[in-house]
Amino acid sequence: MVEFTGERVIPGQVDPDLWNEHYARYLFASRLSRYRRVLDVGAGAGYGSELLGHGAKSVVALDCAPEALSLVPVPDRVQAVAAHLPFGPNAFDLIVAFEVIEHLPDWQEFLREARRVLAPGGQLIISTPNTKYYAAARAESGPNPFHVHEFTFDEFRGALKEVFPHVALFVQNHTSGIVFQPVDPSHNVDARLDEAPLDADAGHFYVAVCAASPQTGGPTFVYLPSVSNVLKEREEHISRLASELVMKDKWHQAALADHAELVEQHRGLQGELAQSNRWAAEADERWKASQLRVTEMQRELAAEQQRGQEVVGAYEKRQAELEAEHAKAVAWAQETEARLTTELAEVRRAYALRAAEAQAKTEELSAAVKLLDAAEETVVERTEWALRMQRDIQELEAQVSAVQASRWMKLGRSLGLGPVRQSSDHTT
Repeated sequence: MVEFTGERVIPGQVDPDLWNEHYARYLFASRLSRYRRVLDVGAGAGYGSELLGHGAKSVVALDCAPEALSLVPVPDRVQAVAAHLPFGPNAFDLIVAFEVIEHLPDWQEFLREARRVLAPGGQLIISTPNTKYYAAARAESGPNPFHVHEFTFDEFRGALKEVFPHVALFVQNHTSGIVFQPVDPSHNVDARLDEAPLDADAGHFYVAVCAASPQTGGPTFVYLPSVSNVLKEREEHISRLASELVMKDKWHQAALADHAELVEQHRGLQGELAQSNRWAAEADERWKASQLRVTEMQRELAAEQQRGQEVVGAYEKRQAELEAEHAKAVAWAQETEARLTTELAEVRRAYALRAAEAQAKTEELSAAVKLLDAAEETVVERTEWALRMQRDIQELEAQVSAVQASRWMKLGRSLGLGPVRQSSDHTT
């Protein structure tokens, strides 16, 4: 389903007047499409492409919207933009572009592209709304958001002549007419047009037939859609307007009732406004008192600021003095640091000498300790040997004492047998 925006004409979704405007342009072009290769630029739903195809050699429908091309009834459909036509030179004998140029930001390029793909003797039929008429018709709704550039008559003609040497311009209008139509069908039409001068600036649409070579002819073309009784239609329209007026009268009565209610509300609001005004007057008095207090506080603030400036000046003076004292302290500290650094270096050198001397004495003491340890080990060994000898002697003395105390020794002595016991102080 293609969304209807009012810009793309879709059969069955537009009012008869709009449909007739667009359909009449394709009827106008169909007189030049016979036996020719035709390109319909901005084909939309394709009803115009189908109409052009009735007498044409071939028809190609071109549009930038794939959803619109899906409705086109002719077989040759191309999705592309008008400013870049995907065809080679001499590809078409007739190009139709109705209500397209005002939508294009690069409309000059489209005109050059149209001439490029036209065969020698080919024609471009192009239309656009008159911006003066269109602006007046849309005075309340505002500019058309789909239009990039709208043309006056002179601007449209000048733009076309920059690309095509030969331009035949037509003005398309809805006109009132009186029709004598036979009851029995007849194909003959005899039309008479008023010979009053044509005001191009007052036209509704401009239609141009452009070509690179001279063109012949340019007759007036009249399209009468489904001839009807315009007066009867106007009466029906007046009847509908009368019904709308009745409904508007009802709306007016309801609006009057709403207005009366609003008047009562207004009166209530006036009472509230009077009360608000009294409150505002009181607030104004309070505001004035506040302003006096603010003025007084500003004076107090100025005095405080003056005192503050004095304090700041004293503070800055004291700060300068402290900075000078700090600079002296820093210089003293730097001198002291240099002196202490020198003294520390001397102390370190003296300490290194003493440490070396202490190291030598430590090594001598270590050697003495080793000798003492060796002597102590010798004393310990000799003491242990003496203790072992003493134990051995004690054991022998005990054995001798035991032998001497035995009865056999006593018996041997009484018999004069056995060894003679000697004193421990003499040798036997």
